[in-house]
Amino acid sequence: MADNLIIVESPAKVKTISKFLGKSYTIDATMGHLIDMPKSSLGVDVENHYEPKYITIRGKGDLLSKLKKEAKKADKIYLATDPDREGEAISWHLAQELGLDEDAIDRVTFHEITKNAVQEAFQSPRAVDMDLVHSQETRRILDRIIGFKLSKLLHNKIRSKSAGRVQSVALKLVVEREKEIQAFIPEEYWTLDAKFHKDKIDFEASLAKINGKKAELKTQEEAQKAYDACQGNFVVSNIKSTTRKREARPPFITSTLQQEASTKLSFSAKRTMSIAQRLYEGVDVGNGQEGLITYMRTDSTRLSDVYVNGARELIQNEYGKQYLGTYHVSNDSNSQDAHEAIRPTSLANTPEKLKAHLTSEQYKLYALIYARALSSLMSAAKYDSLTLTLSQNGYDFTASGSTMKFDGYLKVYGEYESGKDVVLPSFEEQEQIAAKELKANQHFTEPPARYTEAKLIKALEEDGIGRPSTYAMIIDTIQARGYVTLEKSSEGSRTKVFKPTEQGILTTEKLDEFFKDIINVRYTAKMESTLDEIADGTAEEVATLKDFYNRFQPLLE
Repeated sequence: MADNLIIVESPAKVKTISKFLGKSYTIDATMGHLIDMPKSSLGVDVENHYEPKYITIRGKGDLLSKLKKEAKKADKIYLATDPDREGEAISWHLAQELGLDEDAIDRVTFHEITKNAVQEAFQSPRAVDMDLVHSQETRRILDRIIGFKLSKLLHNKIRSKSAGRVQSVALKLVVEREKEIQAFIPEEYWTLDAKFHKDKIDFEASLAKINGKKAELKTQEEAQKAYDACQGNFVVSNIKSTTRKREARPPFITSTLQQEASTKLSFSAKRTMSIAQRLYEGVDVGNGQEGLITYMRTDSTRLSDVYVNGARELIQNEYGKQYLGTYHVSNDSNSQDAHEAIRPTSLANTPEKLKAHLTSEQYKLYALIYARALSSLMSAAKYDSLTLTLSQNGYDFTASGSTMKFDGYLKVYGEYESGKDVVLPSFEEQEQIAAKELKANQHFTEPPARYTEAKLIKALEEDGIGRPSTYAMIIDTIQARGYVTLEKSSEGSRTKVFKPTEQGILTTEKLDEFFKDIINVRYTAKMESTLDEIADGTAEEVATLKDFYNRFQPLLE
């Protein structure tokens, strides 16, 4: 019997995959990278086309020797590392170490670890994609040059632990926000609010317009003048009713999963990715290990036809035809569309069915992913909205009410979305009503809010900084280096926000002073686009590195 060797990255995958393939397959795990640049030196020959120097990672020698022995015995070797650029680079290093032919058709990728996906993948292996490898290698070399040379400089001059092409830009966002907060001068303003009661319903209205113009009360005197003018009966001058739609949200990509898990489940980005990794690689659900979600590093909202058709059938049978929504993909120009959105691998695996087999955290994250993917294919929720305008002496107050008419996608995703009905009593136009209470309230404008983990990930994504696989690591690094702390936003609050430390502020100030041409949002986002172009085969590795180095080295000197 022919013996096939499959090499994956994690032991959890070994267990899951072996369930789907016959006895003629041996499956081994690399436990991540085996080969990397040395930690003790730059590891890049700048004079020789930026050639990287690679060595076996310390402690991985025995594992590599074992894989080489297994490879010698095998008739066929398959490289089945993760389906992203990093996974491609690991496969390439393996191919070189095991002496595989450069054009060998031995690379296998699957975006979910299910029987069908795995068996299909082995029917259509391909060669290692060198464009993806070059993109990943360029990223590593860029990060190494900045990390090694700039970190050394920072450590010598100001005792900072490290700098990084992306981490320093993330830190810069946090520091700049802190400086905005420090420089903020609050401004006084007033509101005028009225309370009413009719038909056993209490409701409130706020001053919106004065003589047809937006109400702006800057001082106590202005508020008092408005207060004095509104002592009589109010007249219902306008009743406006509309139907409002609330559309279903697209299925999760890496950044939105991290944001939603942060706000709804209080999971850090690192924790979310660690739990998702386990759900992807496989959990024993009573009949052996099974991959429960698709690959969790993705920036595409695409769903497979198989999933869409199955979900639509389930929605129609379970909830009725009126709950079927339209499916549309909303990818940005940078997304890697070969990937799918994050979704359950099987609709039959409902969260309730799997609850007994999952840890509490796995269950919470899986339930969130399941609900989001299914609800993304459902119809919009519909609300009846009512706006009342109550007027006297040129002062217009508005009261808004909203009642759900049809729950739509909230039937499935409702527990993760906030919102409750606000009911207003019924009125006729020109009807009069007296206020139960009228109150002028003093306020001060608030400074911009500090970044929560979810907001920082959103800002990085919107600015084109980093990629799905890097958000959690960026956030982890700036904390580990002592540049930021994650603290409660206020006494008794559950929300945690980033505050820069003195060292974090000093690091950003020095980088701004000497490296602002490279450590900035625009340059970093442009470099991410160039790395995407290298992955597509439309930009060149050495030219990119040369252009960067010619900017960087003079600044360093």
